[in-house]
Amino acid sequence: MGIEQSTIYSSVHFCISFTPSLFIRNKVKIVTAGAIPPLVDLLKFQNGSLRELAAAAILTLSAAAPNKPAIAASGAAPLLVEILHSGSVQGRVDAVTALHYLSTCRETSNPILDATAVPPLLKLLKECKKYSKFAEKATALLEILSNSEEGQTAITNSDGGILTLVETVEDGSLVSTEHAVGALLSLCQSCRDKYRQLILKEGAIPGLLRLTVEGTYEAQERARTLLDLLRDTPQEKRLSSSVLEKIVYDIATRVDGADKAAETAKRLLQDMVQRSMELSMTRIQQRAASSTPSKITST
Repeated sequence: MGIEQSTIYSSVHFCISFTPSLFIRNKVKIVTAGAIPPLVDLLKFQNGSLRELAAAAILTLSAAAPNKPAIAASGAAPLLVEILHSGSVQGRVDAVTALHYLSTCRETSNPILDATAVPPLLKLLKECKKYSKFAEKATALLEILSNSEEGQTAITNSDGGILTLVETVEDGSLVSTEHAVGALLSLCQSCRDKYRQLILKEGAIPGLLRLTVEGTYEAQERARTLLDLLRDTPQEKRLSSSVLEKIVYDIATRVDGADKAAETAKRLLQDMVQRSMELSMTRIQQRAASSTPSKITST
């Protein structure tokens, strides 16, 4: 390591080694003093340790809301995406977290991410636990990217991209399921004819049905809307999820009375979800049994 690199390394290490309380008070002052350009320059180095140390520093500084516009405008985001491709585990975690912080910046008119971030984010989401905090941040970024045509194409073209989102709907936390179903909904709303069958092929229905009962309010609404889009019936004849719930609630009222209707309706919907999941699994097993041996992935 040269003298200049060594000096930068020492300065950044000092920068992120304050005690937490002292660093919180000084985050804005550090950025105001001009720390961001040298850190961005450091992200361009070939030395992986230096790049990841800079990413850790940017992560810490970007946690302060007043710093986000300056960091977002600095060109740091594309360099953080590069770490997603080739960094260490900790480096990739820091890069995703920093990008997640920056994505919440309202003062920037241009998006901080482009479609090049989709493949590494999907790969990381595929490999991590779907209910982890890391998955929550990764799916939040993917939902943002799913709002652009380039992002939608990148999700579709990535190996197992839609399947990874479907698996997150099934196994994720309340936060990650909300973001994952949001990304799938963005795809289907952008072009139902193009994405409907791709989503259905990955077995999305059981997880979406369960989400209408167990998800956050926003996730439930998104799941209902997506289920309506996935149905293979004309729009004018389509039975919406909200209508189905009203029918179930009316039945529950007649059976157990108004006082217990909500509880009974929820139980009936859960039974319907379970039955749908069983039927879906049966169909999957039947398709697998009829496939040629070369098409069946060994376990």
